[in-house]
Amino acid sequence: MNPLPIRPAYEPASHGSLSGDSVALVPLAPAHGPDLFALSTASGADDRFRYLFDSVPTAETFPQFMRNACSSKDPLHVAVIRKVDGRCLGRQSLMRITPEHGVIEIGNILWGAEMARTRMASEAFFLHACYVFETLAYRRFEWKCNALNAPSRRAALRFGFRFEGIFRQHMVVKGESRDTAWYAMLDHEWPAIKAGFEAWLAAENFDGRGFQKTRLQCRSV
Repeated sequence: MNPLPIRPAYEPASHGSLSGDSVALVPLAPAHGPDLFALSTASGADDRFRYLFDSVPTAETFPQFMRNACSSKDPLHVAVIRKVDGRCLGRQSLMRITPEHGVIEIGNILWGAEMARTRMASEAFFLHACYVFETLAYRRFEWKCNALNAPSRRAALRFGFRFEGIFRQHMVVKGESRDTAWYAMLDHEWPAIKAGFEAWLAAENFDGRGFQKTRLQCRSV
């Protein structure tokens, strides 16, 4: 039996800025706290945190969250920075990092109202996917969410992940049993998915008001 030819994968202990046209991903730092607290507690916070592991923060609980998040290596948290003004508009992380198998997951996604369902959100995901497959040389990129979280499940498919099944009674979150929907994309699928992102993110795909002309179509081959 021939051994599986696997490129060496690396553990992302940290990374510098991952920069796109409209946003950059930078290691989460205390300086991002005021923007992040404001978007975390803005109107609609209960809905944004419904399926996250953490709860809507308070002035008392947020400093401890920031200390833990800024020092954590897995999950590895980043701030999503709008390049035009340097404001933090959200956070996301790489997690369950398994370099020996070349497997990694994106999670803990919190995109504020100014970012959700915009070009910036898609680019923020795209930057992490490029990093995972092209810099870290990972074989498998995962997306998992509560099976009841319909918006997250739609986003996974929109971004090019394939649905792999429901893990029933997978965990207990905030005192409630959670069934988890699993999605993944693989390294050999990434070139076709990347091409879909690049076509959609191109400046000519957006009109003068910033609205898309064609929908994002990311399909693996």
